[in-house]
Amino acid sequence: MNERQKNKKRNYWIVSIIILVIFAIVAMWPTKYYIEGPGQSVPVSQFVNSKQKPKRQDNLYMVTVSVTAQRASVFQYLWSFTKPYDSRISEDELLQGQTNSQYQELQNWYMETSQQNAIYYAAKRAGLKPTLKYQGVYVMGVQKNSSFKNKLQIGDTVLGANGIKFRSTDEMMSYLAKQKIGSKVKIQVLRNKTPMTYNGKIVKVAGTGKAGIGIQLVERVSVSTDPKVTIDAGDIGGPSAGLMFALQSYEIFSHKTLAKGHKIAGTGTINSVGKVGIIGGVDKKVVAANRVGAEVFFAPTDSTGVKKSETNYEVAKRTAKKINSKMKIVPVSNFNDALTYLEKNY
Repeated sequence: MNERQKNKKRNYWIVSIIILVIFAIVAMWPTKYYIEGPGQSVPVSQFVNSKQKPKRQDNLYMVTVSVTAQRASVFQYLWSFTKPYDSRISEDELLQGQTNSQYQELQNWYMETSQQNAIYYAAKRAGLKPTLKYQGVYVMGVQKNSSFKNKLQIGDTVLGANGIKFRSTDEMMSYLAKQKIGSKVKIQVLRNKTPMTYNGKIVKVAGTGKAGIGIQLVERVSVSTDPKVTIDAGDIGGPSAGLMFALQSYEIFSHKTLAKGHKIAGTGTINSVGKVGIIGGVDKKVVAANRVGAEVFFAPTDSTGVKKSETNYEVAKRTAKKINSKMKIVPVSNFNDALTYLEKNY
């Protein structure tokens, strides 16, 4: 090989390496999107604890949606198109102006409230006398037109307004809705255990058109039961495991075994009167539940904010059919729907 051929070969390898480096850099470059996909199916028994807890039965499963911890790289973004149940969600849509840490805190607060409601309603349904203490509302976000925009922070707890201490979220919203748009209002807030007061004005709440202070909120409550039941889901956030937490708690309070060895999965929020609410990513949860061999999947029929054809139940049915799953999709609008199904069939 002469010198000219050696130089040509060397230049070829140099150019190839440069191209590979550029390709690697581009592939790893972050996009403005996060990737959501099917998560895990986990027995809720490992999270629900009580001194009177019966022998562990891993039959009731909560299901999660996986979300990339950081913005997806170009490679991850493109690769997601090869996975039929992966979705690309923009940073703005997911975080809605929050930081990553604020978003995680938000999910933790949703989870906490969901757990308290699950324990409370399960105890009540089992014939016990639980107490539910209203502690205010968590501020989940502040709307652009709110006069409290640069005053309230995510995580603040609103206790009252104009010297009135509320006993429920409905009571607070009802009071504010009766105020005149543009009228002055003074709200009492708890921030990191420190009481604070802020002055502002009543505005028209985006999305409802009603009078209010322009915040996104979730009720903050604490429950007491005998026997005491606690739930610790670790770093899993969000409210969508409420129904399954309630069923597991009910087993403890009632001393019953609901699934009798069958693998039951499900999703849905739950409130203090047992209503099961709509959640996001139900198609991904159906896929995750099918992967662990669940026989039944409870899906909410709640149609809040969606067409009837787009309820969790309808989407879950279509997804199960699409993946050729033998899993039975069971519609639930409240806790009793799920309980009745289990008692009737098992």
